[in-house]
Order: sequence, then structure tokens, then C-alpha cells
Amino acid sequence: MSLLILFLMQIAILAYALVGGVFLAFSDFIMRSLALSGAGAGTMQVINREVFRWVFMGLFLGLAPLSLVMALYALLTVGGSGGLLIAMAGLVYLVGVFGVTVLRNVPLNNALADLTEGAPETERFWTATYLPRWTFWNSVRAGACTISAALLLLGVWATVQPPIA
Repeated sequence: MSLLILFLMQIAILAYALVGGVFLAFSDFIMRSLALSGAGAGTMQVINREVFRWVFMGLFLGLAPLSLVMALYALLTVGGSGGLLIAMAGLVYLVGVFGVTVLRNVPLNNALADLTEGAPETERFWTATYLPRWTFWNSVRAGACTISAALLLLGVWATVQPPIA
């Protein structure tokens, strides 16, 4: 494995961990705080608009093609247990983070965005649907990021270690 590829994979490990940390913070205490604040639906609407303007979105979106390229590279070039671990890391991110976001979290965000802040139907949707479902799927994303980081770390380690005799 070239030094450039090794460096990019180490950057990906950090990026997986950073994205997962954001998801973990939301699942662990931000969503609960929004629920208790009484203005959670409106605040989440603002968060959902602002997220597109920050570093997080660059990391989140950038990891999708990087994960695909890493998975293909690992399967076609690296091989062995290290290659399999690296490929699994990329696939877990693509399915468990990117896929879950597109299929689960974004539709909930869009539904919330279409509602009027402070309206009774908004509060019902926020409490009965958005909070439990969005937080569940967000926790799945946090776990998938953690698994991707761990698999990639183990895969890189397996490829650079000499075989045990």
C-alpha cells in the first residue's frame, strides 16, 4: 500500500470518527435537550437548514465517494483480511450512514421543514414521530460511523503489519 493511500485511509478514519461524534452528540443529549426546551421543532428546523453550510456536510458527503473508492481499491488491490476489513468499512458507511440518511433522516427533515413552527400539528409530529424515529436512525448512523472507523483502523493495521510466523 502506497504512503498516499495509507495517509488517505488514516484521514478517513478521523473523518468517520468526527462525523460519528456529531451523530452521537445529537442522539445522546441534543435531541433530548431540544425535546425539553419547548422550542425543539423550530430549533431543529434551523439546524437542518444550517447544516448545509458547515464543515460537517463536506465530511459527510465527501466520505461517500471516498468509502466507495476505498472499498473497491481494497477488494481489487489489497486483498486478504486487511482488504476485506477496509472494504467492509466503506460499505458500512455507504449503507449505515449515507443510505440511512437519504432513506430515513432526510425524509423526516423534509416533513418537519414543511410544517409551521409553533402550530399544533407541528408539535404533534415533532413529539410523536420526528423525535423517536429521527433519533433512532441517527443512533444507527452514529454506530455505523464507529464501526466504519474501527474496521478501517483494523484493516489498515492488518495491511501494514508483517505476517505472524
